[in-house]
Amino acid sequence: MAVSLLAREVSDLCLGKPALKSLSLTTTVTEVVFALKNSDDNFLSVWSCEHTAKSNKEHRGNCEEDGGDTGECKCVGKVSMVDVICYLCKDENLLSPSDAMKAPVSVLLPEIPGMVVHVEPTSSLLDAIDLILQGAKNLVVPIKPRYSSSSRRKQHQKLSITSPTIHNGREFCWLTQEDIIRFFLSSIGLFAPLPALSIDTLGIISTEFVTIDYHSPAISELEAISGSLADENSVAVIDSDGIFIGELSPFTLACCDESVAAAITTLSSGDLMAYIDCGGPPEYLVKLVMARLKGRGLEAMLQEFTDSSCYSSTSSCHSHSSSSSSDEESGSSTPVSALQRPGKYSRSMSYSARMVRRAEAIVCHPKSSLVAVMFQAIAHRVNYVWVIEHDCSLVGIVRFCDMLKVFRESLEDMA
Repeated sequence: MAVSLLAREVSDLCLGKPALKSLSLTTTVTEVVFALKNSDDNFLSVWSCEHTAKSNKEHRGNCEEDGGDTGECKCVGKVSMVDVICYLCKDENLLSPSDAMKAPVSVLLPEIPGMVVHVEPTSSLLDAIDLILQGAKNLVVPIKPRYSSSSRRKQHQKLSITSPTIHNGREFCWLTQEDIIRFFLSSIGLFAPLPALSIDTLGIISTEFVTIDYHSPAISELEAISGSLADENSVAVIDSDGIFIGELSPFTLACCDESVAAAITTLSSGDLMAYIDCGGPPEYLVKLVMARLKGRGLEAMLQEFTDSSCYSSTSSCHSHSSSSSSDEESGSSTPVSALQRPGKYSRSMSYSARMVRRAEAIVCHPKSSLVAVMFQAIAHRVNYVWVIEHDCSLVGIVRFCDMLKVFRESLEDMA
């Protein structure tokens, strides 16, 4: 059985995965926001397509192999609503967010090489793990197109900005850390007794994380919030005694819309946690954001995000203390100010744990077993779990990449 794991190819982990929806480098930030709001995906891929005979100003990342010369198509990154929010919070964009929205999508891409890497479907599982441990966050894998050539031509005629796209005759999918962790969970018995060992015993509790005081301005850690998105972790919110209160998570922010930039600009970290909770922002915080924007002379930002309407309907999640993998989420309809539509379920009518994230952090203890922590992270669709003591003091964080190191070493021992 161990030999069968070592023989696995990347394509084995891609079965059933949906094709990527892509944007081109000519897409504007406004179009990125529209695409994200009309997609069930928190992230969209960005592609650079070099074609000699097929240049099209309205190209949106869709490249057919029929008609004209083909060139290199390459995924150069991914974008989410968090990228947009952090971009709008920059000093140079606060006074004129409408102008900032006209910029190309390239302004949202992090200047970190190697975050997105193309791999062939025949690449080994070990090669994929090694790329992730070297810093890759997403692996781009070709998958078999779902349509014939004639079907693709018909699809191209009605293609929207968020449709699955074809590059050089092939569709692609993401392969992520979560996909590999899920795969290992399906064969977890082969790694015994490793899964039953505590995360403390395995030495995978990292102390490299960013904290912010509950009362500190959220904008003071804007760079950390942006960095946590790239690193696929989070920013811990603590009180003056070092007690863990919660987090400012990019996974939660990705379910919000661009108007949260106004909240980050004006609120404390503690108030921001309440604002982005999927139950919707309290009315007093909405009024506070509006008053502070006006007091700082940021009427343009206020106007930009209150023009559409006064109220919209969203779903409200039940809120309670730090979560475990057995928690369930449910919702009810609640009117909230249009200044913030906190959950992706307010953009589309779908609802799932993947699309909606509570503001509460997912936590475990140093003696929690590896497999228990894996299940917690998978159940809540996050790449990390915070580690706390019984008095809620923060010990560290366990990330998928730390778990993958352990499994990588175990696979080497099996060989």
